Amino acid sequence: MRTRFLGIAEVTDVPDVAVVVDVMRAYTVAAWAFTRGAERVVLAESLEDALAQKARHPDWVTLKDGSPAPGFDLVNSPALLRDTDLSGRTVVQKTTAGTVGALAVRDAPLVLCASFVVAEATAGLLRERAPREVTFVVTGGSGRAEEDLACAEYIAGRAGGDAVNADPYLRRAAASRSAAELTRGVREGSSPEDVALCLELDRFPFAMAATVEGSLMVLRQVAPTDSPSA
Repeated sequence: MRTRFLGIAEVTDVPDVAVVVDVMRAYTVAAWAFTRGAERVVLAESLEDALAQKARHPDWVTLKDGSPAPGFDLVNSPALLRDTDLSGRTVVQKTTAGTVGALAVRDAPLVLCASFVVAEATAGLLRERAPREVTFVVTGGSGRAEEDLACAEYIAGRAGGDAVNADPYLRRAAASRSAAELTRGVREGSSPEDVALCLELDRFPFAMAATVEGSLMVLRQVAPTDSPSA
């Protein structure tokens, strides 16, 4: 399996398989949303798009980066989300990098969205599909965010069937700029607990696949058959 690691702006073609990685925090939050009962996560193109979806569907739950804002129900923080009951709900998510990365590869036949909390399930799904090439979209820091790159490289190793020691990758993520900013409380709409939650390796037994449904890019959970928890 060949692998490419690209920033969002570096994606100039339509990959056969794309894995969009946002560890801190979009795809850790999305995984928590599914665990709290969400049926699906709609990836919004803009804040205005998210608010328009909310206007059309008042029962949908809107979620954004940064501080709370009118029209938005939640912020992009796993610590602030984990006690929220989302049973049967549709969550509309708009973030600075994660949702942008997924929308950039929306035409790919298979789009997976990943973080450390769903790493093994994502790798397991890739092992099942056995694609010739996988494009990892490293969403943070113009493709250089250490936590996203470390997670992408770890998943790539596991997808290739290697017995990979996760500790060095988790240490890289823990030492990243994003982790430092979250710990110091620099980013609004976050909790210092977010870092630990984002580094919980394989917390959840499912992967997350995004597909175009009508005019929407929709993320749903999927369990690989070779996952130990499946």
